[in-house]
Amino acid sequence: MRYRVLGKTGIEVSTHCLGTMMFGGAGNPDHEDSARVINAALDAGINFVDTADMYATGECEEIVGKALKGRRDDVVLATKVHFPMGKGRNRSGNSRRWIVRAVEDSLRRLDTEWIDLYQVHRPDHTTDVEETLSVLSDLVREGKIRAFGSSTFPAEDLVEAHHVAERRGLMRMRTEQPPYSILARGIERSVLPTAQRLGMGVLTWSPLASGFLSGKYREGRPVDLTTGRAKRTPKRFDPAVPGNAAKLAVAEQLIALAGEVGCGLPELAVAFPLVHPAVTSVIIGPRTMDQLTSLLDGADLVLEDAVLDRIDAIVAPGTDLYQPDGVWQPPSLTQLDRRRRPVGERAAAE
Repeated sequence: MRYRVLGKTGIEVSTHCLGTMMFGGAGNPDHEDSARVINAALDAGINFVDTADMYATGECEEIVGKALKGRRDDVVLATKVHFPMGKGRNRSGNSRRWIVRAVEDSLRRLDTEWIDLYQVHRPDHTTDVEETLSVLSDLVREGKIRAFGSSTFPAEDLVEAHHVAERRGLMRMRTEQPPYSILARGIERSVLPTAQRLGMGVLTWSPLASGFLSGKYREGRPVDLTTGRAKRTPKRFDPAVPGNAAKLAVAEQLIALAGEVGCGLPELAVAFPLVHPAVTSVIIGPRTMDQLTSLLDGADLVLEDAVLDRIDAIVAPGTDLYQPDGVWQPPSLTQLDRRRRPVGERAAAE
C-alpha cells in the first residue's frame, strides 16, 4: 500500500481509505463480521478509516470503535458531523452548540480519546462559517481532534472558510471529501484545483458511482428495484429513465476497456481518482470480506496515459453524468425565489 501526506497536516495516510458506511443496520448488521473486514483492511496496509456519526445513527461508529481495540495508535481515524442525530431541534448542523455535543458522542461511541480528522459533513448556510471554524479550532486546542476538514463543499465555500480563518486567526480546513468517479468528474473544474491551491488533502468518495461502476448493473438487463439502494431511490436506477440508460451505456464501454487492460470494472473505477494530483486517498466501502478482497486485488493497478485518454473520450474531463446521492445543493438552485423574480418584475418593459 502506498502512503501520501494528508494535505499540510504531516499525517501519512494510505491511498485507500476504508469507508465504513456499509457496516451496521444500513449494510452488514453483523458487528463481528464487520470488525473482521475492518481488521483485514488494516492487515493489508490501510491505515486510514473514515466513518460518520449519522451512519446507522451511531451504530457504525460503535462497530469501528470495537474493531480498533488494541490498534488505535496505528490508525488515522476520521468521522463527521452535521446530519440530524435524533428528533428535536438543534441536533444537527454546524453550530457550536451542536458540534460540542456531537464530538463528545462520537468520542464515546468510537471509544477513543481523540479523533484524527473531524469533518463537517455538509455546508450549513444558517451558521456563520466563523462560528464553525471557531469551535473546531477550540477542539484542536483541547486535544479532542487533531485536524478538521469539510465534505462535499463547493469551491467557493472552501475559499470562504480559508479566508475567514486567515482574517480571524483561526485554524484552517485541512481536507475536503468530495464525490469523484469516472461518471462524476465535475469537481475537476474547480473543487480539486481549489483544494490544491489551498494545500488541502482530498479523500474522495463513491468511486463506483453508487454501483453503476461495480459491474452489477448492465445494459439490456433488468435491474432489481426491490433491494438495496435501488429500493430506496428506484428512479436513480430504473433503466427506463433516459439518464440511467446513458450511464449503463457508458458503463458498457468502460467494461470493455477494463477487459483490454486486464482488470475488472471496479478495479478500473477505484484506480481512476488516484491519478489526479489533488487526490490523496480514495474511500472504498466494502460490505463483505469478498468485496474488500476484490478491491485490494486491484490496488497495484497503474492506468497508463493511453487508458486515461480512452476514459476522457468516453466521459469528458469536468463532466457529470449523474449527481451522486446526498450531494449538497446550494439554496441558489433549490429555492425558486432565488432563481425567479416575482411575475410582475420579469418583463423588460412595464
